[in-house]
Amino acid sequence: MDSPDPATSAAGPATPMAGHAAAAVPPRILTRTLAMVFLSSFGAGTSFSLLLSVVPLYASSIGAGGMGAGLTTSVLMASTVAAELCAPRLTSRFGYRAVMAAGLVLLGIPALALPGSASTATVMAVCVLRGAGFAITAVLSGALVAALVPPERRGEGLGLHGVVVGVPAVIALPLGVWLAERIGYASVFTAGALAALAGLAAVPALPGRMPRPGSRTRVLQPLGILAGLRTPALVRPSIVFSAAAMAAGIVATFLPVALAPGFGDLAAAALLAQAAASTLARWWAGRHADKNDTGRLLAPGALLTAAGVAVPALTTDPVAVVAGMALFGAGFGVAQNASLMLMFERAPASTYGTVSAVWNLAYDAGMGLGAAAFGVLAARTGYPAAFALTAALIPIALVFARSPRSARGGGRV
Repeated sequence: MDSPDPATSAAGPATPMAGHAAAAVPPRILTRTLAMVFLSSFGAGTSFSLLLSVVPLYASSIGAGGMGAGLTTSVLMASTVAAELCAPRLTSRFGYRAVMAAGLVLLGIPALALPGSASTATVMAVCVLRGAGFAITAVLSGALVAALVPPERRGEGLGLHGVVVGVPAVIALPLGVWLAERIGYASVFTAGALAALAGLAAVPALPGRMPRPGSRTRVLQPLGILAGLRTPALVRPSIVFSAAAMAAGIVATFLPVALAPGFGDLAAAALLAQAAASTLARWWAGRHADKNDTGRLLAPGALLTAAGVAVPALTTDPVAVVAGMALFGAGFGVAQNASLMLMFERAPASTYGTVSAVWNLAYDAGMGLGAAAFGVLAARTGYPAAFALTAALIPIALVFARSPRSARGGGRV
């Protein structure tokens, strides 16, 4: 009798079956290093969200007025944009740990100068420093998540990161407004500082530098920011997202101010609905993107954002305002993940730092420009008309940024 073929022996048949079983198991997303990235992002996001709507209110309370309130967000975002231009190069030179630590310190320590200060100049200086700190943490965390998560689950990983940074917005954004009205600004500013500094506990576990796959010595070199801004495959999605981010900056800065005095609870509820919907939608969009064409989500997300921001132009009914902000948040969450995932799909791993920087530039420039322009516009037209014009801007951005095909896979922008 012939001896058994090794390929069909007891060990043989099990091998392909085991291979199929192993292939069916998705690669792991959450590692200890990624958990530390999430922890530092959580601290930074809590600090940023807690003060985002409170600082404009504080500026208005010390005599800066509506334009001064808008200027605080504009200065914050202008500083953020400027720092984002430098973040990839700083990381290349000093490594992730050192730069992330500097970002958290810049985000936290300056907030301690706000309690007891009635100077508009001090408020603006704090916004400058905090903007730089937030830029660093945002760019680095986005690049680290994209590099650490398996490519076939990158959308879900980015969505999970969106939840991590979104949960602080769900809790801290409305909580800051609520607490400021009840226990005063000083306590909120101190809490914001401590939240950022708590993120320093995760920094030692972050990678110093991100090596190339299969190498322990060669380090990823970032593509220059200017080169990234000249790349249509990155710029087109970022234009659409920037228009949505303009609306986000307007809502965070002016919704509490636009509502009649005494409606602080309504503003807090509306911001809570917006942040919760945005977080859930961003996670859903990430899971969806791993199995479908990422580009097809961007336009619907942007249009939902426009529909939501139009609601305060039509009514101040509490139920309608909260529902409108939930709609706005859902659209914005989808636009966030779809635009970021689309940009990462179109870029090699060596440029992830630049991709993250360009996306964050679109985010923060949009928020800052939106708040500044809206403050000037609302002073002339009133808040309802200004919200209506904001809603109309987003579909216009879709038209100008439309691309016949994505750089890969034929997805629509």
